[in-house]
Amino acid sequence: MRNRHAVGIAIISAAASLLLSLSVADAAPRQKSAPHADLTFKSDLEFLQKHGEVIVLSDDKGQAQVAVSPGMQGRVMTSSAGGPEGTSYGWINRELIAPGKLRQHINAFGGEDRFWLGPEGGQYAIFFAKGAPFNLDHWFTPAAVDTEPFDVVAKNPASALFRKHIELTNYSGAKFSVDVNREVRLVAPADAWKHLGVNETTGVKMVAYESVNKITNGGKEPWKKETGLLSVWILGMFNPSPSTTIVIPIKGGPESELGKPVNSDYFGTVPPGRLIVKNDVVYFKGDGKYRSKIGINPKRGKPVMGSYDAGNKVLTIVQYTLPAGPAPYVNSQWKLQDNPYEGDAINSYNDGPPKPGEKPLGPFYELESSSPAAALEAGKTLEHVHRTIHLQGSEKELDAIARATLGAGIGDIKKAFAK
Repeated sequence: MRNRHAVGIAIISAAASLLLSLSVADAAPRQKSAPHADLTFKSDLEFLQKHGEVIVLSDDKGQAQVAVSPGMQGRVMTSSAGGPEGTSYGWINRELIAPGKLRQHINAFGGEDRFWLGPEGGQYAIFFAKGAPFNLDHWFTPAAVDTEPFDVVAKNPASALFRKHIELTNYSGAKFSVDVNREVRLVAPADAWKHLGVNETTGVKMVAYESVNKITNGGKEPWKKETGLLSVWILGMFNPSPSTTIVIPIKGGPESELGKPVNSDYFGTVPPGRLIVKNDVVYFKGDGKYRSKIGINPKRGKPVMGSYDAGNKVLTIVQYTLPAGPAPYVNSQWKLQDNPYEGDAINSYNDGPPKPGEKPLGPFYELESSSPAAALEAGKTLEHVHRTIHLQGSEKELDAIARATLGAGIGDIKKAFAK
C-alpha cells in the first residue's frame, strides 16, 4: 500500500493519461455553496472529457444523462435531469483531477456512485496494514478502488458493464482474490416511478440510474468469518449547501431488540444542531462544514435514504439491496472490535476540516449503502444494487414523493434545522 502512489501513476499513464494537466482557469474548483444551479452537466462533462474517457448514458429525449468514468472504477461522476444545460448533481473534485498528481491516502475524485469494498477498519480492515495504528496517517485506500481503471466489457446508450480483478490482504493477514462485475444502467422513468411507489408527476424532472455490483470469490478457498469477510460498499458524493438536509427513515422500537437508532461516534460525537433522531426518521446536516459520520444498522434501516437541497429544490432518493432477514454486516470503525459483524447497512458522511485550520477533502456529503458480509465459497457471487433518483421541481410536487419514500414532507425536512 505504501508504494501505491507510484503504482497508481504508472497505471493511469498506461491507461492513456486518465488525468491530464490543465490551465489554471480550467482547474478552478466548483463553487461549494448553494445555489449551485450554474454548475451544469455540460460544464462538468466537458471538464471530465479533458481528463479521460467518459461514457454518457442518455434517454431518447436526451434529458436524463449520466456520466460514467471507466478510469475511475466505472464510477458515476455526475448526472442531469435537464439535459446538457441541467443542474449537475454529482460532486466533482476539479482541484484534484486537473493537476494529475495522486495523493497518498485517498484520491477523492468525486462521483455520485463509486465502488468500494469494506471493512475499512477493525481486525479485518482492508484500509490498514497489519499491526498499523488506526489513525489517518496509517489509513490507505486500496489502489484497486481508488486509482486503478476498470475494464469496459460492454456498453450501449443506456448501460455500461465493467470488470476488475482485485487481490487484497486484510489487517489479520487473510488474502482475497476478488472478481468484480459492475453494471451502471439508466432506469426508465416508468420503472423509476414504480420504485418510488408514487404516480408519475409530470412537472418534475427526473434522472434515475442504478449500479449492479457483483463480487465473486475468485480463489480456491472459502471466505470465512474467522479470518475476515468483505462487503460491497457504494458511496455517492454530492454537492453540499447550507440548505441541504440528509433524511434517513428508520424503524422504531426498543434498543434491546433493534440496537441504537443511530451510530454517531465514527469521528467523535456529532455536535447538537447537526443531528436529529426521531422515532422513525433521522435528519443530518449536509452542509460540508463539519466532518462527521453516522450509521444505521440493518435492523433499524430501511432500503431507502435521501436528501433535500432546498436552494435548488432537488430531492434525491437512494434505494439499495437490504435483505429481509438477519445478516452479518462488516464493522468499519477504526478500532479493534468486539463485534466485527455488527456493522451498518447505511452510512452518511458530511465533510469538513479534519482539524481546525486544515482543508477538507471536498467539501461534499455522502449517501452510502453496504451489502451484507460475503461468506462466499470459491466461485460464488454476492450482488448488491444501489439506485439513485434525482427529482427537481416545485416543493408542492416534491412533497408527496418525499412523504411516500422518506416518511417526511418537504416542510418537515426544511424545519429540521431551521433557526
